Amino acid sequence: MKRVLSIGQCGVDHASISRFLRDRFDAEVQSADDGDEAVEQLSAGAFDLVLVNRVLDRTGGDGLAVVENLMADPGRGNTPVMLVTNFPDWQQRAVALGAVAGFGKADLHSPAAADRVAPYLTANPAEED
Repeated sequence: MKRVLSIGQCGVDHASISRFLRDRFDAEVQSADDGDEAVEQLSAGAFDLVLVNRVLDRTGGDGLAVVENLMADPGRGNTPVMLVTNFPDWQQRAVALGAVAGFGKADLHSPAAADRVAPYLTANPAEED
């Protein structure tokens, strides 16, 4: 089963994102409130994808700062990081920091959102053996 770490989402958005990823990709989603908690979780186990909210719900922190810190963290390995935002300019800023192109919550159930996460959450035939 693929694993996703979702950082800084409010409860409603976390539930919606989790349901979408579970139903579409059979992925397990864990949450982290901020970058420090995310680093702890990434150190404790492997994830296939990390999603970062543009504005962290509990702290109001900057999701781009979390993206930047994660991209600089060697403990993250090659785990792809995506910014969750509806604003294209913020997506571009995240990609410039080394993230992969993400999606916005408004597009969550669209084919475009599924296409963005599919490369990281679709099982490889070798993994299914």
